[in-house]
Amino acid sequence: MQDALQKNIKTIYWMSFFQCAMVVTAVFVPLLQRHGLTMAQVLQTQALFALMIAAFEVPSGYLADLWGRRNAIILGQLSTAVAFFLLIFADSFVDFLVYEALMGLGLSLCSGADLALVYDSQIALNAEDEVHAENPGKHIARLVSLEGWAGAFAAVVTSILTLWSLDAILWMQAFIACLGLYCALNLSEAPRQTSVSGHQENFRKVAATILYQPLVLWTSLAIIVFSLAALYGFWLIQTYWELQGVPLTWFGLIWALHCVARALIANYAHALEARFGWQKIFMFTALLPFAAYLIMALLGGPVGVLFGLAFPLCRGLNMVIFYDALNKRLDAEFRATVNSLVSLGMRSIFIVTGPVLGFVVDRYGVNLSLMVLAAWFLPTVAFVLFGLARQINKSTEQLAIQPGQIA
Repeated sequence: MQDALQKNIKTIYWMSFFQCAMVVTAVFVPLLQRHGLTMAQVLQTQALFALMIAAFEVPSGYLADLWGRRNAIILGQLSTAVAFFLLIFADSFVDFLVYEALMGLGLSLCSGADLALVYDSQIALNAEDEVHAENPGKHIARLVSLEGWAGAFAAVVTSILTLWSLDAILWMQAFIACLGLYCALNLSEAPRQTSVSGHQENFRKVAATILYQPLVLWTSLAIIVFSLAALYGFWLIQTYWELQGVPLTWFGLIWALHCVARALIANYAHALEARFGWQKIFMFTALLPFAAYLIMALLGGPVGVLFGLAFPLCRGLNMVIFYDALNKRLDAEFRATVNSLVSLGMRSIFIVTGPVLGFVVDRYGVNLSLMVLAAWFLPTVAFVLFGLARQINKSTEQLAIQPGQIA
């Protein structure tokens, strides 16, 4: 069993790498626009993607908790592989909607289940060998770092393949998706307690975990706000590059730089938190997206493109710290469900705001859209981080723990 659990962790690392090696990402917006889609339609496809995740996120997490993480992940990877093969032949707005629907289903099945399986596997390994026990939270840092390196690898591959054609990029993406499916088939279910209660009682337990544990609630809200900030920036940045005169052949290389930045800071996230304390980390992560929105809108040119790096730096740092803090406070019984609920919160907001942002971009331009995002983000993140800081201080006082880390 110990060998299977150790293999689980390594396999999920590889699966995460292939899942995040999105060679199509760096040219996705230009790809859709070349098929005649407006920016509003591009973000409408993303709203459908978010809607699919909103519809299946919690049921899929709950399914993973009851039916098994491995089974949910396999089904999710299969759906993703089918989606990428369909993308090769997509040629209309409807075709791209079908692609996004399958992607939403696939990612919602994997979301939460993969992270939960890593935690379950490491906790089981720690129980068998306490001498060599390892903090499960380290796997979050490694997974976020891997996400960055996978993105960098994909971006370099994209830059090379653009010398041939966009079709070559799509075929490569489908092949990589098949590798992810192969990894999923080699996973094993980790030992854990499975709920034997009725569905109503299970939902009551999940609701109590979020609503009656203030640290869990405010940490979840922080994840949602920072995820939205990164998502908005992601969907504007390629159009922004085009407006700044960046050649399409450079998109992959710039995106690779973004991914490397995310990978590096994720690797050192816990060390940075221990060195500077959670208060300074909070201030830093809050200022990064705000500064990026503002400077990109006001200055433009090479400086604006450079400040786009604030988004991957912020994401790499807060994803590790906040997700580790969240999962350490969750029982294995419903870990996947709660992770899915957090993702659901973010996607539900994007369903409404994504198309609105697309309309603002088409009607008023990217620069004004960035100013609007800056005006939204600063007061929102200040409210959430103030609430989270207050709960951390209360917890510190009650448990008499060291305040150097959020977790």
